[in-house]
Amino acid sequence: MAKILNIETSTRVCSVVLSIDGEVVSVQESHTKNSHAEQISLFSQKVVVDAGLKFSDLDAVSVSKGPGSYTGLRIGVSTAKGYCYGLDIPLISIGTLTAMAAGMKIKFNSNGDLDNTLFCPMIDARRMEVYTALFSNDTREVEGVTAKIIDSESFNDKLSKYKLIFAGDGAPKCKEVLSYQENAIFYDDFFPSATYQSKIAEQKYLNKEFEDTAYFEPYYLKEFVAGISRVKGLR
Repeated sequence: MAKILNIETSTRVCSVVLSIDGEVVSVQESHTKNSHAEQISLFSQKVVVDAGLKFSDLDAVSVSKGPGSYTGLRIGVSTAKGYCYGLDIPLISIGTLTAMAAGMKIKFNSNGDLDNTLFCPMIDARRMEVYTALFSNDTREVEGVTAKIIDSESFNDKLSKYKLIFAGDGAPKCKEVLSYQENAIFYDDFFPSATYQSKIAEQKYLNKEFEDTAYFEPYYLKEFVAGISRVKGLR
């Protein structure tokens, strides 16, 4: 029985889940912006206790590796690595968009036929840019992760052949310019969650697909660029 602590902090959502054999047994989530550093340790403690376990009972920690918020990813990965070091257990990383696609399949599966359908999870990257990838209806990646600027011509080649389901906090940008497309379907109120990592993490645990805890870094996709301070006297 693999007992895994799953952590997701790639967007404004701070989500921590305890799963056993791939099934979620306790969840803590917040959508409060910039709350990750304050809540992640508390959430981790609560899901473990709520599951009737101790940290020493954990078999692994899984963390959403990105792309996404630079700060959020740093907090999530640093916390996950700390637990792995302290408990001497393996670290599992899961692509944020891959987990989102798995969640989209769960959410959308009851709403219709998924034949000839692609999932397009999106994370807001400011202005008209998003982090995105395309996944088949069995959540296999068919177009790799990229930073994409959205306009009225985006995804035209795919929309002529497939239904595309868009979801995530970057999807509203697509809705603004692609809602005229008959094959474009928009799923509102969908956000990353550690819940969607649980089954992927379980399979990776069974396959022993672990990261080197010492050297693992988040997948930022784009380099972090610090802004110029606007505080008087700081340059």
